[in-house]
Amino acid sequence: MTISTHVLDTSSGTPAKGVPFQLLSADDSQIAKGTTNADGRTQDLQGINLSSGTYRMIFDTTTYFTSQNIKDFFYPKVELYFTVTDPESHYHVPLILSPYGFSTYRGS
Repeated sequence: MTISTHVLDTSSGTPAKGVPFQLLSADDSQIAKGTTNADGRTQDLQGINLSSGTYRMIFDTTTYFTSQNIKDFFYPKVELYFTVTDPESHYHVPLILSPYGFSTYRGS
């Protein structure tokens, strides 16, 4: 099973570069951490193998918005919980972000 993420900033219409994130297991053990690149993606999740279960990704939006000189934002971090049901599948966890909202979906 492989996992990836992609963060897009709808307020600027660009990929969100420099968003720190963590991938955690159900017992809060850190599996991986990293930062999004210029394309809003990361190489920090390569080689991660997840078994069936529930996981959490935490995106540090405070660091990102501050780096963009955005001082007024509503969500200091975004926590996304997701369940792996097929360990042989690819799981893509995208984040669509703005200072006052966010959205996600099961990507491909």
